[in-house]
Amino acid sequence: MKKLFYPWVMIMFITTSACSQSNNDTEEGSSQQSKLTNSLQGPIQKPASGYGSDGNYEVAEIDFNNPQYAGTQVSIFYPKGITSPRPTIFFSHPFGGEEKDYNIELYHFIAKKGYVVVFVPYRTVDISVDHRYQTLWEGFIKAATDYPNIIDTQKVGFMGHSFGGGASIDLAYKAFTERGWGQNARFLFTMAPWYSFNWNSPLTTQQQLQNFPANTKMITQVYDEDTVNDHRMAIDIFKNINISTTEKDFIYFKSSAINGYNYITDHAMPSSRKAFDALDYYGVYRLLDAMMDYSFNGNVNAKNVALGNGSTAQVTMPSYNGQIMAPLEVTDNPTPKYLQSKYQFFCGSNTNPRNNYCN
Repeated sequence: MKKLFYPWVMIMFITTSACSQSNNDTEEGSSQQSKLTNSLQGPIQKPASGYGSDGNYEVAEIDFNNPQYAGTQVSIFYPKGITSPRPTIFFSHPFGGEEKDYNIELYHFIAKKGYVVVFVPYRTVDISVDHRYQTLWEGFIKAATDYPNIIDTQKVGFMGHSFGGGASIDLAYKAFTERGWGQNARFLFTMAPWYSFNWNSPLTTQQQLQNFPANTKMITQVYDEDTVNDHRMAIDIFKNINISTTEKDFIYFKSSAINGYNYITDHAMPSSRKAFDALDYYGVYRLLDAMMDYSFNGNVNAKNVALGNGSTAQVTMPSYNGQIMAPLEVTDNPTPKYLQSKYQFFCGSNTNPRNNYCN
């Protein structure tokens, strides 16, 4: 087994720089609960109906000790009052997002829609990438094993942001092939992903990508103002993964200024800045909502929103007083818009085990 250990200096650099998060997340996570009680910032409110709007369920929560990170807990958010297991999202957070409050609005959104989401904190400062992956994996497995009355492993999604976006590829593959999860539905939803490793051997990542189960669906999102993670990492995985172009979309977000408010598409999307805004709901939650409906329920109409290949229903964003938010850009053949020098973590770095695929 090949282990990926980093010198302490590298770990500290990643901790203070990756995702612009280690410093920012501590500050932002502490204010997350207060954001739940406030309306969205900016002139555009969240959707009142349809995809991206809140569901009808109340949210229940179970917490248990994290098997690989002492002193922390794994959290399961689920629809209150359910009497049978529900399709489940396994979420991998970014560096620094160890507190559940950091993205709790997302977890509540999923549960209100009638689904389950599992959150597993891993150490930002850890001995290796291997152990971060192992922490996520063992937390997911324990949740599914101990709560089969809540979690339906036959219908699953793996979702992640930044480090978690890269990690979700390997974790999903292991769950699909080693555990048989997702026999009836499975998807990936990655946001601004960092490097993708395989925690047994980085050399097998390409083989994994070429052998994803046929029923896997995928949304990959990147954000124009992100200066942390090179978009080439997302492009690499998207192009090399063995998922039909009819079942995957690469989505590019551009910023907008509406009525004097700036809707920013930086690395902190979604729901991780000082406040939520309509960009999170219309750009991220709306597409996730449709992806869950399409994957878990077989609603073919939902595909036009989640994986519409650039359909009007997919790319159109809201407006305010005649000012329209920039539409989403959707493609099956993404190309980089900026030089690698724009990013703190560029694809060609020796840290990236897939740096040979950066073209």
